[in-house]
Amino acid sequence: MTEHDLALLIMRVALGPTIAAHGYQKFFTGGKIDGTAGWFDSMGMKPGKVHALLAASTEIIAGVLILFGLLTSFGAAALVGLMFVAWYTVHRDTGFYILKEGWEYVFILGVMAVVLAMLGPGSWSIDNALGIDDDLDGWVGLAIGGGLGVAAAVGLLGAFFRPPPKTAE
Repeated sequence: MTEHDLALLIMRVALGPTIAAHGYQKFFTGGKIDGTAGWFDSMGMKPGKVHALLAASTEIIAGVLILFGLLTSFGAAALVGLMFVAWYTVHRDTGFYILKEGWEYVFILGVMAVVLAMLGPGSWSIDNALGIDDDLDGWVGLAIGGGLGVAAAVGLLGAFFRPPPKTAE
């Protein structure tokens, strides 16, 4: 194992469980799926229940794929798509800083996912064990992780995002 492989393993062990935990909490803590569904409905992601289930499931699946380095570029694409939708629906008008509900957190997670897709998961990964790690990184990883992720998000937003009209304050 090289320093490069160790760095990728550290990134996967940090990034994968972080996003999986985000999905887990939608299912099992706070308002659970019904609370998340109500929030999604209120922001214009309708039907909220469907999008809550899809978001939570996708977060868990993407997190697990990234953690284990399995189909890493596709796990990264899912994460990029999730973060793009979160940015567009919640954070884009609130500035950069997360303390003001800004987009710094979703930006960093999305960028980390693209970088991971481009570099590949490293030698301590299922992709490496299957011999597919070199087939899905580099420019192909960028196209899958970044391109597919953004394209999926734009398609989802175009099909389902109907924000409520802004009210005068």
